[in-house]
Amino acid sequence: MVRVGVHVSIAVSIDKAVDRAIEKGCDTFQIFSSNPRGWKVRELKEIEIEQFVTKVRQSGIFPPVDHMPYLPNLATPTDEVYKKSVAALIVELRRCASLQIPYLVTHLGSHKGYGKAAGFLRMVDAINMAFRAVDNKVMLLLENTAGTKNSMGGTFEDIQHIRGNIEHKERIGICFDTCHAFVAGYDLRTEESLNATMQHFDDVIGLEHLKLIHLNDAKADLNSRLDRHEHIGLGYIGEEGFRVILKDERIKKLPMILETPVDNRRDDVENIQKVRELAL
Repeated sequence: MVRVGVHVSIAVSIDKAVDRAIEKGCDTFQIFSSNPRGWKVRELKEIEIEQFVTKVRQSGIFPPVDHMPYLPNLATPTDEVYKKSVAALIVELRRCASLQIPYLVTHLGSHKGYGKAAGFLRMVDAINMAFRAVDNKVMLLLENTAGTKNSMGGTFEDIQHIRGNIEHKERIGICFDTCHAFVAGYDLRTEESLNATMQHFDDVIGLEHLKLIHLNDAKADLNSRLDRHEHIGLGYIGEEGFRVILKDERIKKLPMILETPVDNRRDDVENIQKVRELAL
């Protein structure tokens, strides 16, 4: 049995996200705890925090996952954006604790042409600063990227370099995005290639640090460096590829979040059903 869910909206009140997750038949779910496209963060009311925590507990859906908004860039060379990004990370770590959300996913940002070395320093300092400011049990999950130009974290070695320089490594986990990995050059479509990829992950980072899967098909081919998500089975990874992925013991035991499109071909519920069908 796989634990699969989708990203749900927090519109009206954050606890409504749990209702939406239940409605879609989720076993786990992901949210943005605030507006993902703005810097301004609305304070959560005590009542909605209580209702969120109660609804999650009563639903049996676990884990709820929070995702960092789009604007923060922890690797940016621009001081103003950097300060705002670190502040945003601190806010989200605190919000997760009050909502009893165990995982906060972050993208690793872009060095904007200043080079990986500069980006690494910024990222590591940002996370260390945030962890010093907020001491709680929330685990920050570093998400692998698609290897696009100037982006950080397109290889397992990059992710381990960041993780290895964090003061509180026990507070860091990994979110593995199948679309990002595939377009960054990690083949997942056959038992042999998936095994090689997972073995490489284990050798470089350690599978014990893998906590969450972002399960997405890819609109672009292997090593294309194009970050475009597709419905499960309808992209370049394909149904056979997902059958292999969903039967892998190292992956199937982990919570899986779909970030697939919603269009006239398929919606969230149908993508969840497709995952369950391919996992049988």
